[in-house]
This record gives sequence, structure tokens and C-alpha cells, in this order.
Amino acid sequence: MFQLKVLCKEETEQVLKMNAVIENVEEVYRQKALGETEVFPLIFHEFQPGIADMDIKSGWLKGSGLFGLKLVSWFGDNIGKQLPPLIGTVMVFDDSTGAPLGILDGSYITGIRTGAAGALGAKYLANPDSQRLLLVGAGHVATFQIAATLTLFPNIKEVFIYDALDYKSAEIFAQTIKEGLLKTLNIPYNSDIQFTAVSDIQKATAQSDIIITVTPARTPLIHWEWVQPGTHFSCIGADMSGKEEIDSEILRHARIFVDDLEQCINVGEIELPIKNGIISREHIAGEIGEIITGKTAGRESKEQITVFDATGTALLDLIMAKLAFKEADKAGLGTRVNL
Repeated sequence: MFQLKVLCKEETEQVLKMNAVIENVEEVYRQKALGETEVFPLIFHEFQPGIADMDIKSGWLKGSGLFGLKLVSWFGDNIGKQLPPLIGTVMVFDDSTGAPLGILDGSYITGIRTGAAGALGAKYLANPDSQRLLLVGAGHVATFQIAATLTLFPNIKEVFIYDALDYKSAEIFAQTIKEGLLKTLNIPYNSDIQFTAVSDIQKATAQSDIIITVTPARTPLIHWEWVQPGTHFSCIGADMSGKEEIDSEILRHARIFVDDLEQCINVGEIELPIKNGIISREHIAGEIGEIITGKTAGRESKEQITVFDATGTALLDLIMAKLAFKEADKAGLGTRVNL
């Protein structure tokens, strides 16, 4: 018989704070660059193309004594059933015995750690004096992307929000984001900051210093001719084969870093440009952890275009689970279950 801890979504939300999340995601990238982690092959299956799918990401945090997985399902028709379309579950195991340690909701973990990842890409690759952020996509993780970026870039003056499918969604998001930042995530921000929904992505691209893309696009939303010198891109949405959010020419002209090289080559923003011969594997400057550890230089000039391709790995989910269980123990939260 094994005893494991279970955290529900509300408990997970209560214990995970953005500053600690960013620090832990950064630490995982550092550990990965030092060879202290292992990412296992991704499993993906579409039940109905564009309607229902699931993926399993798994890995091993050697220094933390943990291995585990996250299963995420997307069933678009759930909205009509009064159910969330995105459902995630994280399972964590002891790497010395294989015994289960805990289970927790993965949807909130996915959002907050993905936000931290996009912002850390900007921290290490964007110009530090960046003042304008463009968020492409107003879906589940949009608030987290903005919250994490404002945490690391407090001098941001304006945030543009663009949604390719529905301008009204971007407009509603822009009107409600301040309440979400304060009440949901408790993120302080400059009261003068402007949140603006935009319908002209070309104009917004030309005005932005940092661009974060979080969409399921399969044709580029942003084109090379629109991009100004010095722009940084954190590409978050491309996480399965065939997805593509930005023009391959942007990548050809950019200094590119990834979260996991093999996974990004297979399912990330760099997948199609490599398959189509626009760039090669050698064009990739390295993994983000190599900048963090000082192994590789990040941005080389103020005018350089930079890209961070983040497909997301189970390593981030595992470190979030470890953090959540630690904080839950302090707060007396969670349920112990005999298995």
C-alpha cells in the first residue's frame, strides 16, 4: 500500500505564486543544461482532428528524486457540455522506488509555468529596455503570459492583444485583464499601463519590442516584412507537428534558442522551417538553459531579432508539482490517499 497526496485545482491555485514559479522554471532550465534532467519521448494522439486530442509529456528530475508525467486532453466540444475543454493531470513518482507520491490538477500548472517560460525567454533574449508587448492569442494561458512578463519587465508601458479568430475575445480580454492580474494572480503592475485590443496585427508587430505567440495556428500570423530590428519572439503555441505561428523568414534572420532541441525539431516552431530547408539544425544557437548557465551568449546586439521556441516539457510540470506539494504541506492543504 502506498500513500500519496492529492491537490485539487483550487488548492494548486492557492499555493503557486508567480515569482516562485518563475524561479523554479529558470532552475529547471539550468539543471537541464547541466545534464541533471531527462525528457522522455512525447506521446500524442488525435481522437478527432481539430476537435479532440491528448498528449503525454514525461521526464525525470534527477536532482529532485522525481520522475513523472502530465496528461493533457483537449476536447473542444466540452464547452457545450459545461466542461472545461482543457483537462490536465500530473502524476509524480519517487525515482528510488517507483512509488507514487502525488496527483494534482494540471490545467493551472500548465498555464502558470507556460507563462513563466515565455517570460524567461524574453528575460534572456529581449532588449532589457523593452516597453511594448504584443500577445498573439487571447486563450487559456494569455493572462499568465502577461503576468509573468510584467513581473520580469516592470517598465512595460503598453500591451497589445490580438486574437486571429475573434477580435471581440481580444477586446473583452483587454477590458478584464487588470482584474485578472490583481484578483487571480496578485500581480502588481504599473497603473498607467495600457491594455489594447488590436485588429491590425501588422501595425502592432511593427510597434512591439516583445511578441509572445500562444495560438494553434498552422499558417504564419506574423510576416518578416513587418518585424522591426531588435524584436524578440517567444513562440509558445507550436507544440505539435504542423503548427506554425511566425514566418520562416523571421527564423532565418533570427538568433534562435529552444527549451528542448529534439522536441522542438519534431513539434515546435522550428519544425517546418527545418523540414522545408529554410534553416538547419545548425542554425539553432542552443537551449535557453545554456544562456542561464553562461555556456552560450544570448542576444548579441540591440538590433538582432531573437526567438525562443518553447514546446513545454514535463520537467516544468514536475518542478511545479514539487513546489505545490511543498507549499501545500506548509499551509496544511491537500488530501492523503492510500492506494
